[in-house]
Amino acid sequence: MITLALVALSGAFGVWALYGSDWLRVAHVSTAGTKVLTPDEVIAVADVPMNTPLVSVDTDMVAQRLRARLPRIKTVAVVRSWPHTIDLEVTERTPELLMRSGGKFVEVDAEGVRFATVATAPKGVPLLEMTAADSPSLHRFGTDRLRRAAAVAVAHLPETVLKEVRTVRVRSYDSLTLELTRGRTVLWGSEERGRQKAKVLVALLKAAGDARHFDISVPSAPAVSGS
Repeated sequence: MITLALVALSGAFGVWALYGSDWLRVAHVSTAGTKVLTPDEVIAVADVPMNTPLVSVDTDMVAQRLRARLPRIKTVAVVRSWPHTIDLEVTERTPELLMRSGGKFVEVDAEGVRFATVATAPKGVPLLEMTAADSPSLHRFGTDRLRRAAAVAVAHLPETVLKEVRTVRVRSYDSLTLELTRGRTVLWGSEERGRQKAKVLVALLKAAGDARHFDISVPSAPAVSGS
């Protein structure tokens, strides 16, 4: 009986410590991983209730609120750091492409997600031109799928090649074209076999650097022309 009483007392004390005492309450919110976003705006949107029991914070709800209100956030982990802190561990989306919108630019990540509008184009990020309005591909695949295909294509490129890409033009699902510096063009084709195409393009740029047109739509049978 004494043992049972001690167990009950211990359990009651534990519940009180978690929910009723001042020992384990939220006193701080910290952030990590922000690059473009600021810690202050992440904390403000998270809206973690201060001075409430740490155990009672709905971490899933906080994460959901952050992703919904700050689309630049790709993933976020909301972690209880005992005894007094909620940690917000953020991973931001990275722009792979830009779309013009009036006088501004919409950032598109490697998944084809449009996540932010900025006044100034980030350096080294190619423009995306969607010219598939009359293509059957638009009706079959939809704008989101075509946009993702373009993002996937540039995501396969090594930095040495990516820095030379100025525009990615999408005419249809099977017709992606990269426009490089010095008036060079690359017929990429569809998004399929992207890694292989990237390797072939790197080799062609080294072997035929004076060429103007590169066709790697069939990576096993590439072609170059112009000089």
